[in-house]
Amino acid sequence: MAKSKEVRVTINLECIDCVRGGVGNNRGVSRYTTRKNRRNTPIRLELRKFCRYCGEHTIHKEVKK
Repeated sequence: MAKSKEVRVTINLECIDCVRGGVGNNRGVSRYTTRKNRRNTPIRLELRKFCRYCGEHTIHKEVKK
């Protein structure tokens, strides 16, 4: 299956604090879905978003699908 040549792609952002949290502290993982322009932003995206599990604004990194 060939890769799509679309310029805008849909990506998932995941909270890094929830992923690193311990087993007892893990209530879930905060995820956001957004779109980015592949030509303007070839590197992985990092944004500060609100995590409802942590209760504060944390860094959310782009994850692979």
